[in-house]
This record gives sequence, structure tokens and C-alpha cells, in this order.
Amino acid sequence: MSTAMRRLFEEVSPEHPPDMPAAIALPRAADAVRALPPAVAAPPAAGSPLAAWLRAHGAVYLMSAASLLGVLLFWHLATTYRWDFYIRFTNIPTPLEVLEKVVQVNQNGKFITNIGMSLRRIFIGFAAATVVGVAMGLAIGRYRFARHLLFPALEALRPIPAIAWVPISIMLWPDNEVSIVFITFIGAFFPILLNTVSGVQSVDAVLLRAGQCLGAKERQLMRHVVLPGAAPQIFTGLAVGMGVAWVSLIAAEMISGQFGIGYFTWEAYSLISYAEIVLGMITIGLLGLVCSGLIRLAGKTLMPWLDYAAPQGSAR
Repeated sequence: MSTAMRRLFEEVSPEHPPDMPAAIALPRAADAVRALPPAVAAPPAAGSPLAAWLRAHGAVYLMSAASLLGVLLFWHLATTYRWDFYIRFTNIPTPLEVLEKVVQVNQNGKFITNIGMSLRRIFIGFAAATVVGVAMGLAIGRYRFARHLLFPALEALRPIPAIAWVPISIMLWPDNEVSIVFITFIGAFFPILLNTVSGVQSVDAVLLRAGQCLGAKERQLMRHVVLPGAAPQIFTGLAVGMGVAWVSLIAAEMISGQFGIGYFTWEAYSLISYAEIVLGMITIGLLGLVCSGLIRLAGKTLMPWLDYAAPQGSAR
């Protein structure tokens, strides 16, 4: 019985309540954990570590390799035998011809320079879109005045395709390089913005109220509740934005660029070099795959709690 309750009994009742035994102190969580018996170590897996890794991941990598080899086999058969059944493969180079072109273009540094220029443009434009898109998305999703002030204008600009910004960007920016980076920024900005707004608005209100009841300030709520709660959708926006950024970059390089993998592919089309066209397409696909993989790796590193929820929602 608490002291306040005991005093209340003493004031309203002539008979004092009998002495109560002292309350049994509950152990703290840390002491309770220490008191637990040590966990029994799991028995080591049978076989070598390589065998255990193959049992865990071998099937997944095997299916991925089969998928890629299936595409490569179809390409080889269609181009070797010149299939022509409504879709014509008569002018498409074979995989071996593209491989020979890889060796040829790497004899000088022009091809590597084009790749470096595209990577530099995509990283600058995407980084700017990430900073601006996430910041504005947090403000629009969290604060009503920011939503009413910014969102209508952004919604009016959002349907304009990134490629339609090329003429105006050439007039806006004095440097052709900056205009291409701006097109890349526009392509990545809106997917990141919309996913961030959606992520902030989907944060559980119970968590926000709990944080407020515990005395958290607005800055602490944004850091410890809103941002972690919206992080999965923010990274979804980053992945989508990276894909759109590559599309916008290649289109801008084809129209107004003088270097870059998009310019390389368009120049090969102008020179009717089919092997270089396919090589440019494959290079764009590989670069986009690497960039998307880096985003997924960053998301997995920053959000380790998603690994525990994934098995429940993953498809069998």
C-alpha cells in the first residue's frame, strides 16, 4: 500500500489498517536478464561453411543465373539464325560481335570517359534530388502550411516529363553540363518527393502521441519517430527515382550531350554501328543495376529491422 493511501485510511477510519508487508520489489529488466541461465549454443552446422552457404543461397543464385542465361541463349539463337517472324533479328548483332566490340572500344579511353561523365552527372543530379526531395517531402507531409504552400505548385509541375524540360533548361542554364544535370535532377525529384510525403503521412499517430506524452520535442519526433517510420517508403522513392534519373539522363545526353553513354549510343546509331548500339544499351542497364543495388544495400544497412518483417510478407 502506498504512503498516500495509508494516510487516507488514517484520516477517514478510526481503525488503522493493519501493517502491510513491505512491497515486494520487482527485479529490473537488466537484472532479470542477467539472472537467466546462459543460452545453449546452437550446434554447428554440418559440413563446411561453403556447403552451408550453398544450401542457403545456392537455389536463388542458380535461378538468377538461369534467367540471365535464358535471355543470352535466346539472343544467340535469334541473331545467329536471323529469325524473322514479325520481329526481325536480321540486323541485330550476335553476342560474340558485341563482345568483340567491347575489346575494340576499350583500346582507347573514350568509352571509359563516356561512362565516367554519365556517372558523374547521375550522382550529382540524384544527390541533389535526394536532399531537396526528402527535405521538402518531410515538410509537406508533416506540416499543413508547407503542404498548402508548396504542394499545389509541385503538382502542377509534376506531369511535365523530364525530357520536355530540355529546351527550357538549355535557356535557363549557361552551361550544357549543368542543364543535363538539371534534367537528371527533375527525373529523380518527384518520385522521391511523393514517396517521402506518403511515408510521413503513413506514420502511426499512436507513436507520435506516445512521443509527445514522453516529452519529445518536434525535432526529436522528426528524428526518432517520423524519419524512421517513413524510411521504407523514402528508399522506395530513391529506387524509383534512380531509374527515372537514368532515363532522363540518357535522353538529355542523346539530345544535347557531347559526352556520356547516351551520347555514345546515339552516335553509334548515327554511324549505323549496331554492335555499339547494343553495347551502349547493355552498359546503361548494368550501370542502372549497380546504382539500384547500392540503394538497396544502403536501405538494408540503415533499416536492419526490416529483415525481421520480410519473412512474414515475402512470397513463397
